[in-house]
Order: sequence, then C-alpha cells, then structure tokens
Amino acid sequence: MRGWWRDLTDLVLPADCAGCGAPRTALCGRCRTALRRTEPRRVWPLPEPPGLPAVHAAAPYGGAVRELLLAHKERGALALAGVLGAALAGSVRAGLGGGADGPALRRGQATVLLVPVPSARWAVRARGHDPVRRMALAAAGELRRTGTPARVAAVLRQRRAVADQAGLDARRRLANLAGALEVTVGGARLLAGGPVVLVDDLITTGASLAEAARALREVAVIHRDGATAVYVAATREGREERRIGARPEKGQWVHGAPENTARNAAGETLRAAVIAAPPDSFEKTRN
Repeated sequence: MRGWWRDLTDLVLPADCAGCGAPRTALCGRCRTALRRTEPRRVWPLPEPPGLPAVHAAAPYGGAVRELLLAHKERGALALAGVLGAALAGSVRAGLGGGADGPALRRGQATVLLVPVPSARWAVRARGHDPVRRMALAAAGELRRTGTPARVAAVLRQRRAVADQAGLDARRRLANLAGALEVTVGGARLLAGGPVVLVDDLITTGASLAEAARALREVAVIHRDGATAVYVAATREGREERRIGARPEKGQWVHGAPENTARNAAGETLRAAVIAAPPDSFEKTRN
C-alpha cells in the first residue's frame, strides 16, 4: 500500500529534482546526464574480495548520482526507477561485451538473467519497497526494449540475520556476510540456460556481490559460452554433490570447497552490474 501511494503521488504532485533540488521536475537534465556521462566501465574495489565476479558500473558514486540513489532507496522516489534501471541496463550490456562480443547478444537467443542482491528483510519493511529488485525489473525492461532478451530471477534470499553494513570496513563486511545468502527453494531451476548477471545499486567493498556469487556458484556451473547448468541440489538435511554433463577435466566443482570454487571461477561468464561505484575504482588497469 505504501509503495502504491508513493507511485500515485509521484505522478500527481509536483516535485523537486531528486539530484540537485531544481524545482518542479523529478529529474532535471543535468542530473539525468550525470548517470550517462561516461560509458559503463569495469570497476575494482580495493582490496578485492575473493570470488568477486567482474563488475561494471555506470557512474562514479557522488554528487547527483549519490542523491538519486538515496532518493530512490531511502526516500521512496519511485519515479526514478526507470532512469536508474536504464543506467543499470547499460552496465549489464558492458559486462556482456556491449554487443557483438557479448556471449548472450552474439547468439541472439539466450535470455540474460538478472539476479538482484537481496536487501535485509528489515530494510525492505522500513523502506516500503525493494529498491534493487525494482531497478532490476526496469533494467530488464530496458534490455528487452533494445533487443536483448532479459528477465529478473530473484532467487537469492538471506538465510540468517546480518548486521547493518554502515560503518564496517572491508574485512568486517566480509565476515558479516559470510554464508548469509542462499538460493531459494526451486530457484536453481530458474538459473538454467542463460548468462547470469548479479545486479545491485552500488558497490563499495564488493562483499555483498562476492557473497551473492558464492551462493549462486553452489548450485550452478557458469560456462564460458554463457550457458548455465544446475549441477547440485543443496538441502539443509544433507549436501550431496552430483555433476550434470561435466567433462572430467572440468569436474572440480565441489560443494563447500572455497579453493575449488575460486579456481573454477576463472573464465566463467558470471558477471555483476551496478549503477555506481567509488570514483577511485574506475581504473583502466590493475597490476
């Protein structure tokens, strides 16, 4: 009900720009441009957490971009979901190669699967909406509109409570989130067939995306050609490893073995896309 009311008031009542406060416009031209000032690029947090997939971001976090994300997430400016989703779609395209070089776009048939990083249940209740899922839906719509089959697969959930990440450094964030996410019952089946892209609004230390990637790798093999195959059924009662169609030389995926997960992550097509990242993470090379 709260989300519906916000949607209605966004349409009816005049608003100031969520980015800079310019009167009588929900988003001014200058702030809209801030989201697409540069092409989405690869970003690296420092230090980079183990298991983090390749991440692409649309804009540096700060100024108008920061205000737009906060307005949508914390102040319920739901009318911003469309423009934020378009920026996120740009990051997804960049992560998949941007066009002819992308595995899904090259084949023209596989559906890109956008997997939102889930927010804590208490945060969703407090905000009255799930901002990342809302932006993921908008991004999927933008991708379809521009010729890329895409859908949202909201298959991740928290399996234990976590502390508020605000104020935690990179090491404490990793510890806070370790083992916190899992794939929902039946969610693994939704991952089969296409390239998987984890999506979030923002990357800071990369801990959330690394934990989300770990949870997905537990139930799927991410192939280099873009396809995804479910390979293990993980249950609370027991964990039975089984491989589906794995060739002997690629049969190193072992549930619960971080060293094997890291080794097989090299070259996979699991990607991550966000709207914003810290300015110093936009570097061309890493030594």
